[in-house]
Amino acid sequence: MASNHEDKIILLRGVMPTGKNKVLMAPLRAALEEAGLRNVRTYIQSGNVMASTNLNQSAIEDLVHDVIKERFGGDIKVLARSAPYFNEAMENNPFKGADPAKLYFTLLASEPEDAWLEAFHALGHAPDQVQVVGDMAYVLCATKYSELKANNNFIERKLKVAATTRNFNTISKLIALGAIG
Repeated sequence: MASNHEDKIILLRGVMPTGKNKVLMAPLRAALEEAGLRNVRTYIQSGNVMASTNLNQSAIEDLVHDVIKERFGGDIKVLARSAPYFNEAMENNPFKGADPAKLYFTLLASEPEDAWLEAFHALGHAPDQVQVVGDMAYVLCATKYSELKANNNFIERKLKVAATTRNFNTISKLIALGAIG
């Protein structure tokens, strides 16, 4: 039975240690274990969860969303993918060799429609660089993320899909933690 369980990396959009979307990780881990996820782990306070489950992507996203809404009161977008998905995302990174401190990964809820994607790329993003590969937008900042025009909210608005962004180091750490079963 346990062989049906797969490690998932679950990213919560907009979770903060304080304020409107406050969700503390220790109570969240306990709530998700109670809801049936196994081996639940979290990384830093900004909504990064690893868990084992036999649920599909949509079902795990709904489960985590509903647990957060019922237990903590937040209406937070949840994006889940298999641990190997993130290995592939790292492999597909079009900015290999770039300064990792300036590299961000924006996971999209789904692949954007072609028309939105064409319009998005037509904008250009100089001095920053942005490339969308499937349901991942890779962002290379010219300076720092806080000065970036193509930030998470901008990407969501222009591509018309929910998204959540993590830096290179967080994605690398999630891959390492997700590989521990």
